[in-house]
Amino acid sequence: MPLNNWTRRALLGGVGATLALPALAKTKKKKHKAAAVAAVAAAPSSAAEVVAAANLSGVTGYCVAEVATGRVLESFNADVPVPPASVAKSITSLYALEHLGADHQFATRILASGPIDKGRLGGDLILAGGGDPTLDTDKMGDMVAALARTGLRQVDGRFLVYADALPSIARITDEQPVQVGYDPGLCGLSLNFNRVNFEWAKGGATLQMNARGDRYVPPVQGIRMAMADRDLPTFTYADASGHESWTVARPALMRAGSRWLPVRRVAPYVAEVFATLCAAQGITLPQPQMISTLPAGTSELVNWPSAQLSGILRDMLKFSTNITAETMGLSASGAADLPSSASAMQAWAKDTLGLGAHFVDHSGLGSASRVTAAGMMQALMTGEKRPSGAGLRQILRDYSLKDETGRPLAGDPTRIHAKSGTLNFVSGLVGFIEPRSGRDLCFAIFSADTARRDAVPMTQRERPPGERTWVAHAHGMQAKLLRHWAAMV
Repeated sequence: MPLNNWTRRALLGGVGATLALPALAKTKKKKHKAAAVAAVAAAPSSAAEVVAAANLSGVTGYCVAEVATGRVLESFNADVPVPPASVAKSITSLYALEHLGADHQFATRILASGPIDKGRLGGDLILAGGGDPTLDTDKMGDMVAALARTGLRQVDGRFLVYADALPSIARITDEQPVQVGYDPGLCGLSLNFNRVNFEWAKGGATLQMNARGDRYVPPVQGIRMAMADRDLPTFTYADASGHESWTVARPALMRAGSRWLPVRRVAPYVAEVFATLCAAQGITLPQPQMISTLPAGTSELVNWPSAQLSGILRDMLKFSTNITAETMGLSASGAADLPSSASAMQAWAKDTLGLGAHFVDHSGLGSASRVTAAGMMQALMTGEKRPSGAGLRQILRDYSLKDETGRPLAGDPTRIHAKSGTLNFVSGLVGFIEPRSGRDLCFAIFSADTARRDAVPMTQRERPPGERTWVAHAHGMQAKLLRHWAAMV
């Protein structure tokens, strides 16, 4: 499509920033260390008291054991099945490491079925996805820049798009409100975690859909937004006539803003953004055509590898990206659909980790999944002892012990490697504690009020009344339990 000067600058412009942090004085470090020692010494004397004081509705269970001996030190409701939420991603990580390997990389490729002569490709151009869940607009823009350096300017054949390296799925679960960006579709091509950016001016004077990156901001025409004169629902969605169509309630646009919305038809979205980026580099493409198998006899023009699997998993566990987890699980299982893939991981976890669990996906977004505190704790200890899982702690998120106000205990030497998980009225935390005593511990904590969760109507599931307070109490309880266990000798 033709681009005006403003759009070209938006596509090719960029910014950057660097921050420097001062070092702490030695005297301040000593004070922090003394305060941390005092706070740990004043840790709760009873885990049961901590749970009772939290006064959470539903059920709470926990289990903590020595890693060296496997001896359980404390447990409560440890065999009660609960939804794991994003804690399930720790099992998905072990599953992917076992089947793909820590150094595995996903490749997105640009292929050609003919030669390039004087800027013209005498054949087809193929955008071939390899299952990379981390591809974003800036990376794709750099891919296209590499393509432009080959001298390509025009394609005489077709523009083909291959996205069948993984099965196409419209969304992870239908339990979530339609507009939440963490419940998108997926296929063998991904972009921006399969989300599109919706931006609006005050009062809805202008509405724009784009695939915003830091350096490239291509507009998106294949996903449409219209403003509607209503109060609720805030968003509606429809897939009709080959386009994704959204409406938004006018009162939601009183102030200028933006938000990421999920993409359901992922391959056409990626193809459109790719073509727009190509146009910005002077490369003209025909309309895209989807293909289910890669043609033989092609040459590779650009190969864009992802980071290694261990790095992808580290970011997934830190930012809890659902689409990454589903992609990892599907890539590891090779299954034809998400339920079959989840069942394959469930069977592997049972046979390999001794985990009796029920999984409906790889991210924990589906609330029908079930695990127990004792089972998760044992699975982590077993998984870490396998050669493929030896680096588990290095990819789990680093946590700090916290004081009564919820602030990290600066100077405390205790190391915690953990994965948290949150759904409406569900909260979990699992991982390892390395306290100053040197006693290596593994733990799992889960709280869930499934009846209260199930009672929330769909229109309120993005921010149900009382959920933030409930989760805050669960997090406070978890912090106190960790302080209590770190103080055990």
